Amino acid sequence: MEDKQILQRITSLVDEEHQLRSRRLEGELSSAEETSRLRDLEEALDQCWDLLRRRRAARDMGTDPDDVNSPSKSQVEKYLQ
Repeated sequence: MEDKQILQRITSLVDEEHQLRSRRLEGELSSAEETSRLRDLEEALDQCWDLLRRRRAARDMGTDPDDVNSPSKSQVEKYLQ
C-alpha cells in the first residue's frame, strides 16, 4: 500500500468517525453501537498511522517502504502511550 492510499484510508476513517458521532447526537444510533464501532475505527486508525510511520522510517533509513508489513491490531494496541 502506498503512502497516499494510507492517507486516504485515514481520511475515510476519520470522516466515518465524525459521521458516527453526529448520528449518535441525532439519536440515530445507540451509545453501545457508537462505542463498538468507534473502537473498531480507532484500532484501524492506529494501524494506518503505525504503518505510515514505519514506511517513513524505512524510507529515511534508505530501505524500501514496500517491504514494511502492516502491524496487527493486537500489536498496535499493546504499544505504550
